[in-house]
Amino acid sequence: MIGIAYASGAAPPAGPAGGLMQLAPLILIILVFYFLIIRPQQKKAKEHQAFLNNLKKGSRVVTNGGLHGRITSLTDTVVTMEIADGVKVKVNRNAIMMSATDATKQNAPVAKSG
Repeated sequence: MIGIAYASGAAPPAGPAGGLMQLAPLILIILVFYFLIIRPQQKKAKEHQAFLNNLKKGSRVVTNGGLHGRITSLTDTVVTMEIADGVKVKVNRNAIMMSATDATKQNAPVAKSG
């Protein structure tokens, strides 16, 4: 019976190092996910929170819904924006996506050569 087990190519039971080697690919995958997905997302969230904390009256901003406006007043949770002459809207502070200058840089047309 033992001869059949060796003939079939069954490996002898692995020691403690063999079990660790089986976990190595899983650990590697977890590290890759952390450094390529989770860590950059956390960094971006911290930067956005710092941006929201530094909002000031008179800043030009863009909301998640695409409204462009100038901040006229601020509280801890609500921002009042003027989106046109005499038209003011209140939005949640977390609804502010970016400054309007950053939005215009992102949407600037690219010059074509040729």
